[in-house]
Amino acid sequence: MGEIHAAQVGTRSGLLYFSIPERDLRILYFQNLTALSDFAEQTGTSLSGIVGGMLPEIGLSLPTSDLQPLAAGKEVVISDATVAFRTGNTKSRDQAQDYLDLLAEVYLNIQRPQTRYLHWPEILEKGLKDLIENPGCWSMVGGSSYLNAYVSDYQTPPEIMVQLAVLLPLVDYSKWSGKSMEVMDTIKEGLPAFYSKKLKTLLRWHPDAEDQLQGEEEQKMPLVMDSWYLHHPLLNLSRLALDGDKTAEKLFLDSLGFAIKVAHKFKYQWPVFYKMDTLEIIKAETKPGEGGEQDVAGLYAHVMLQAYELTGEKKYLKEAETAAKKLGNVGYKIMYQANNTAFAAGALLRLFKLTGNELYLSLSYRALASIFENVQLWDCNYGYGKNIPTFFALFPLSDAPYTAAYEEQEVFCALHDFLNHAEGMEILQSVRLLCSEFIRYLVHRAPYYYPPMLPREMISDEVKTGEVDPNLWIALEDLHDGIEKSGAVGQEVYGAGNAFGILPRHFIRITGKPFLIFSDCPISGLRKSEHSVIFHLQGDQRLSYRLRITPLDSSPEKQDLKFSIQSPLVKLLQAVDRKQDLEAFILGNETVRISWEQ
Repeated sequence: MGEIHAAQVGTRSGLLYFSIPERDLRILYFQNLTALSDFAEQTGTSLSGIVGGMLPEIGLSLPTSDLQPLAAGKEVVISDATVAFRTGNTKSRDQAQDYLDLLAEVYLNIQRPQTRYLHWPEILEKGLKDLIENPGCWSMVGGSSYLNAYVSDYQTPPEIMVQLAVLLPLVDYSKWSGKSMEVMDTIKEGLPAFYSKKLKTLLRWHPDAEDQLQGEEEQKMPLVMDSWYLHHPLLNLSRLALDGDKTAEKLFLDSLGFAIKVAHKFKYQWPVFYKMDTLEIIKAETKPGEGGEQDVAGLYAHVMLQAYELTGEKKYLKEAETAAKKLGNVGYKIMYQANNTAFAAGALLRLFKLTGNELYLSLSYRALASIFENVQLWDCNYGYGKNIPTFFALFPLSDAPYTAAYEEQEVFCALHDFLNHAEGMEILQSVRLLCSEFIRYLVHRAPYYYPPMLPREMISDEVKTGEVDPNLWIALEDLHDGIEKSGAVGQEVYGAGNAFGILPRHFIRITGKPFLIFSDCPISGLRKSEHSVIFHLQGDQRLSYRLRITPLDSSPEKQDLKFSIQSPLVKLLQAVDRKQDLEAFILGNETVRISWEQ
């Protein structure tokens, strides 16, 4: 009769995406769970997994409670559904592209929460201070300092991924601000120690501290590699190499041979865990019948494209294409881990631009569809969820029970890169809309990963790894459903790149000027001059985005400047929340010119 392609998992969007071939229909059924939050609050229940079923019996099944009945005589919403559909030649159209288009249509027709401005320069300074000064963020091995994965986690050896996951956003911030930071040199100093001359590759764990591993988890064993962990550091090293860092370039190029050997061994279909010295598979599949880490093929393609850009050697481009084509066998469910899937989407778009092969563009859309199937398009306004915005939150894994700071931040950066690579191209309008809206809401939501932004009662008393300091501006790994406390996994140091990734992408700095220009929309085509700045808003023309001019707190003097914005329908007005700021709202896909004079 029909086939269900996607349904609500946990507290993700309350949706069902399904096809009815004999009617030539694809349908997206969407419940606005924000509207049901009062029902959940009154009954003490969760809105997790309430949209689903099996055809033909599908839809909403409200949670039940024997202990907390609904209040008598009080109206409460028990359903707020939107249905979008496609008909006509559905067999010839891509399922993922229809999903993206239908989701964008629904998105434009539901009530979306307002965002608010948070002063990221101040948040960044607090986070930078705590990252550098708090001893719980650091360990010493072989005379060098290394970042811990979690605050006060001294049992786990330093990991190469953790060092680079923090270093790259610091590099972004350093280039944007013009500031050199000693902490960057500290991290860089320790990187060569991870290289194994015997295996000719970077190791996951610091080799001088591997004896600390206790094997409490499958991957916490010497020489055991989680497939994506091999490639993620290489991707970050390639970025440093392309920026002129010779040490990073040598580590990157010297490790490529091993990465290619592993790809050939596993025929471009990576398991979950394997031994680095023997390439013996430790864990083949995420779940029985679901294969290994499917999106690693796209992450590997990204690494190979970086190698091609760095060296000009076509063998790397050939490797990228071979891996990308393997994704064509995966189908609709590409995602293993959200950040790597986002990197894959960007790599596939770049391959399309290089080769003109439409397959890569189609696969890029599939990767994005699997990401946007894994978001929470509603605000959890019940229980602890009342304290934080959750609209458009992203889950790190397809079955993860919580959203996570590190993966969200990396997807945020990857989607910025995707939109930049797509500049001037004709891509799906739905893709531009969904990417820019995820970015906008992440800028709004991300501060609430920091414990000082949360009430103490919603932070878990029990912590799996290390310790949680509620006064520390280091992000919690995990934010949960409103009925559960957050921070139970730990306070992730490798998520510290959050602010350093946001500030350079959303605040425009003009050297020598005592102000910053903020946009919550991703921008492109930035041009600066002595008295003006011009840029293009990459968002959707049917939605408006926030622009703000805010004084530099560190400026020794506040010049008396008059600002104007080149738009007949838009005016810069005094912001309500910060009287020293000016603010305006402008439709997406517009070119903006802001000028100033004494």
